[in-house]
Amino acid sequence: MTWLPLLLGDSSVSLRLLVLRELMNKSEDDSEVQELKQLQIEDPLINELLKFQNKDGSWNSVESLGLTMANPILNTIQALCRLSYLGIDKKHSSIQKAAEYLFSFQLDTGAWPAVVNSSMALWMKETRKKSTEPYIEHKFHGKVISPGLTGFPLRALAMCGFSTDPRAEKAYDFLLTLRSPDGSWPTIITPEGEIAYQLVGYRRMPNSQYGCRTNTTVVLNCFAYHPERSRREHAKKALDLLLARETKERHHLGFEIARTVGIEPAKGYLTFYGRFDVTLVLDLCWRIGATQEDPRVADLINYFRKTQGPFGLWEYQSKPQASRWVTFDILRSLSRIDKTGEWISTQPRTRYKSYPKKTKRY
Repeated sequence: MTWLPLLLGDSSVSLRLLVLRELMNKSEDDSEVQELKQLQIEDPLINELLKFQNKDGSWNSVESLGLTMANPILNTIQALCRLSYLGIDKKHSSIQKAAEYLFSFQLDTGAWPAVVNSSMALWMKETRKKSTEPYIEHKFHGKVISPGLTGFPLRALAMCGFSTDPRAEKAYDFLLTLRSPDGSWPTIITPEGEIAYQLVGYRRMPNSQYGCRTNTTVVLNCFAYHPERSRREHAKKALDLLLARETKERHHLGFEIARTVGIEPAKGYLTFYGRFDVTLVLDLCWRIGATQEDPRVADLINYFRKTQGPFGLWEYQSKPQASRWVTFDILRSLSRIDKTGEWISTQPRTRYKSYPKKTKRY
């Protein structure tokens, strides 16, 4: 365990506390856990973030904290995800205020309105005047809805412990109505339920005609944090499709963790999961129940074993200061993936190419 003294010697109280709880399985009664819990509120990762929270529970853009999204709703989503990851739960007053801020925008259908999506202005017209409905105005397809509009806020709420709140349950039910026939979530859907997809290569999913990797990933993250829905067929089907992409891009390994803790900035909407980070896939595997009996999961685990550094750490190549956080997350996932279980894959192993060559006519 060469990684243990390196992680426990980190300057972040939150990281040390997570290591004790998640990797060493220390109980809440443990004296060291109790000591770190008292010190955690002074952790700059938490303290600085809470200082910038507005009175209504939201956060504005704060570049120094990695909150660089297009509007307060999206920045509040990112702040909630970070606080939850660091171990702050819904009992904290700041979490409660932020959750109520997000819930205040929810529609009667369970969806969130198009105002959440103002960062899609590159190819969709921003229509804030229609923020009382879940549709956005697409320049080619007219009114459409994107699953991520509801997926992003729901993911943050679920991570903080609100997944079983009746309002959140309503959002889950709404998202299930947007699934494509193959079990993925598409980019956009018309009010009549027609899938109007325009997929670019980096968001394609193997073995899926309609699936958008960004929308499917964010919705799958919502289900992964629900105590019951995470193990149901809809979540397993979506993860099965996500696992069909077997590329392993070393330079992106750990990006999602670095972004969550604020070392990488949060940007984009459809491009939010543009980088394919297998660390996130590994996390989804244990939360949803994929086991090592699946050859793709076994190969993924072997890949992580091979990329572990000589001191037990996985280096995040772009910004090495995130390496200990990335290492913690990978170790937690590896320790929680079962060898056997009820997981069954129905997807053939398919070689993935973002932009497959077109067949020549002559």
